[in-house]
Amino acid sequence: MKNIKSFLLGLILIFGIILGTATAHTDVNMAFSFSPYSKLQSPSLLQSSSSSYTLNNFLQTKSSSNISPILDTDKIKIGFVKPVFTDVAYNHKFYIFYSRYARIPYGINITKDLGLLNSKVSFSNTQNGTIRNVFALFSLIKSIKGLSNKTQVYSLSDLDVDKGTIFFNLDENNPINLYDILVLGHQEYVTQKEYDNLKRFVFNGGKMILLDGNIFYAEVRYNDNNNTISLVKGHGWAYNGKTAWRNIDERWKNETSQWVGSNYLCYLCIKSFENDPFGYLPHEEQYITNPNDKIIFNFNPVESSIAPSLKSKVSIAVYSLDYGKGKVISFGIYSDDVVQNANFVKFFDHIIMNTL
Repeated sequence: MKNIKSFLLGLILIFGIILGTATAHTDVNMAFSFSPYSKLQSPSLLQSSSSSYTLNNFLQTKSSSNISPILDTDKIKIGFVKPVFTDVAYNHKFYIFYSRYARIPYGINITKDLGLLNSKVSFSNTQNGTIRNVFALFSLIKSIKGLSNKTQVYSLSDLDVDKGTIFFNLDENNPINLYDILVLGHQEYVTQKEYDNLKRFVFNGGKMILLDGNIFYAEVRYNDNNNTISLVKGHGWAYNGKTAWRNIDERWKNETSQWVGSNYLCYLCIKSFENDPFGYLPHEEQYITNPNDKIIFNFNPVESSIAPSLKSKVSIAVYSLDYGKGKVISFGIYSDDVVQNANFVKFFDHIIMNTL
């Protein structure tokens, strides 16, 4: 693409205009859980200087319950949520089961190999799953150059969101957001509580930035007694602890479309992109499914032969969607693959700054 600097500047200006628009209020009726969780540790504050924290510290940060470090500051708070549940699902567990029983038809109950649908949660850097998406979040934190002294960055995990520690629980029916912005990576596997709490966070006025495609695809349950997750429903299966059977692919497809604004397409369903300033190769993408989405940048995808037949041309784009008092901003692509790209880092920096 010619003159990439001018091109990105134009995108930034458009983004600033879009984010400046007023948000609409939407009624929501959901049940949330905000019970205290004594096992959780204090949140990890990551300074804006890249030399003040290490990758090892970021990887090993556990979840939080002590909210005083957050409440004691007037600074803008950004939480990067590590996708630990997705990491452990890929850790030589769920996908062995999926592969082993890929040809099983609907209506058949599976009672063998069910241990593969349970996996131990780890906060260390020894986990063997898709830990690279955790590296991607860390890489972006280090790359943010424009954060002012009025901004603080925190390291969180799926477990924090699941336990409701992203809220200040003055009123269980009306929790107050502790963070201004939450940045998610490859949150393919989440619990029902995590999903509901993220939805409530946005409804309350929070900004949620989604870096990757293939998000909120399957539901898992977190087991407090042994620090494990178990598949519940999604990714083509359902599991009740005693038997597993073929089921839906995307767990909350319709609901996600309504408040997030897009859904997962499929693996390598895109052949190429006509607009690609980041050097991104097709991987796993979200496609636009909500008419209220505000397109910031359209990648203009060229569909591959295996793409599903849809009523209209697939649109993959960076977009924003107002929900309640807040906003969802999705990159539409699998951004983990381009976090080292200089143009992408600049674009991400400006999105953060325009979202503050």
